[in-house]
Amino acid sequence: MNHLFSLLALVNIDCDVICNIVSIGSSQDLFDDLTNSPEEWAIAQQVEGDVKPPPYRSETPVIYRPFEDADWFNAIEWPFTHWQASRFSDGSFGVWYGSDSAETSVYETAYHWFSQLLADAGFQNEKVVGERKLYNVTCDAALVDLRPLAAKRSDLNHKTDYTSTQSIGAKLHREGHPGLVTTSVRHSFGQNYVVLNPGVLSNPGHHCQLTYRLDGNRIFVEKQPGTSWMEIATAALT
Repeated sequence: MNHLFSLLALVNIDCDVICNIVSIGSSQDLFDDLTNSPEEWAIAQQVEGDVKPPPYRSETPVIYRPFEDADWFNAIEWPFTHWQASRFSDGSFGVWYGSDSAETSVYETAYHWFSQLLADAGFQNEKVVGERKLYNVTCDAALVDLRPLAAKRSDLNHKTDYTSTQSIGAKLHREGHPGLVTTSVRHSFGQNYVVLNPGVLSNPGHHCQLTYRLDGNRIFVEKQPGTSWMEIATAALT
């Protein structure tokens, strides 16, 4: 592992990257489990707003803060408060993933949606619809550049075996590095940003809404309802 890191360099990243997350179809009041009264929901929201310090402040917080809070939580904070195992984490710490393009993010998320959710549940032969939301998020950090080695070492770009990459993620997390940039395993010529510190992420903004439709042996991705923007063969996701 130490020899591997001796071959790596840092690269300065200061750009917007794409975060692709499951979309919430309808909003839910955070306090509806405490009371059935909308008036009491409003009081609870007011109390929370008065005592909770925001992670940032806009020039007009009265107008924008509720929307900023939602965008911040959805696009940035969620994986740092809801840990789960992934390519660069064994589940003992949070990792945020972003991509260089909407297309790369679709290939990455379509794999997990089909192979790790639908297939595991036995729905791979059904017609299934999923909703996704894409955000632009600014990443400003000196990241470890794993791309040169990932192109040469099969253990760093294996489609299902995360042993080596989880070891890399654990070392970077333990030593306090903000993250890394690497090639996409799911999309040729794409690249992904693996962030371990939410402090290097900012300015989340809506990019687009997507619908994933599994029909037969293909996933149809729509930006506009009924109009296919991308098509992915499910055979390419296994």
